[in-house]
Amino acid sequence: MVTKLKKTSEEAGTANGEAADLAGTVKESAQQIWLAGLGAFSKAQAEGGKVFQALVKEGLTIQKRTQAAAGEKLSDATTRMASMATDLSNKASGQWDKLESIFEERVSRALKKLGVPTAREIDELMARIEELNRTVAAMGGGQVAGRKAARRTAARTQAMKRPAAKAARKRAPARRAAAE
Repeated sequence: MVTKLKKTSEEAGTANGEAADLAGTVKESAQQIWLAGLGAFSKAQAEGGKVFQALVKEGLTIQKRTQAAAGEKLSDATTRMASMATDLSNKASGQWDKLESIFEERVSRALKKLGVPTAREIDELMARIEELNRTVAAMGGGQVAGRKAARRTAARTQAMKRPAAKAARKRAPARRAAAE
């Protein structure tokens, strides 16, 4: 039993020595870690301003690139919209021209049905009347023939206007009724 106690005390002494060595190593490592942390903190304080400025410059560069890309996209979109607006305007203009010609054609047909002479027909009649006046004047009818021709011309003009006036009178009550 004595040998057992000696071995136990020797083992305890060895264990105590090892524990002391281990504690010393841990203490020394902790000291180095603490010093490394202080060094890192000091370095971060010294170079932190430089890093911050570098990050600000990089941020400005990225912002400028982003704004340029956004401006380019906006310009492309504006160009496309202007092109589409021009196309739509051209199509609408073409449709208005078609509508106008259809309207003019229908009005012309309606006036023809009512017996209203066209501007060309009136011009032809006026030319014919002038020619007849010259012929009468050349024949020697002079002023009397000219007056009679003028009266006939006025009568014919009135006769041409009568169908149009009748049609207008017929339409007037219908317009009043539609307006009410």
